[in-house]
Amino acid sequence: MEYRNQETDALFDAILALRTREECGNFLEDICTVKEILDMAQRFAVARMLSEGKSYTEITRQTGMSAATISRVNRCLKYGTGGYQTALQRLGGEEDQEEGSQKDGK
Repeated sequence: MEYRNQETDALFDAILALRTREECGNFLEDICTVKEILDMAQRFAVARMLSEGKSYTEITRQTGMSAATISRVNRCLKYGTGGYQTALQRLGGEEDQEEGSQKDGK
């Protein structure tokens, strides 16, 4: 399904223009329901857990997500566009940099 158009590109640009977690949260609250935000956050948490090698059973126990939802996220991780991997790698890199800075006494 093709969804990219001028309006979606404008939305992506708006998200990229946000500078803080608070700005992002405020923006998402304005355009999404709280449930939509929580659902996206939970799917991202599932992606992180899957990338860490956790089992479906463990993920279900920790998140309450159904096996069907976990399976969908897993398919996206394995066969999707790479969006989850990009985000997880970049966040992992930031965490590594922060840990390095703390070790250096910065």
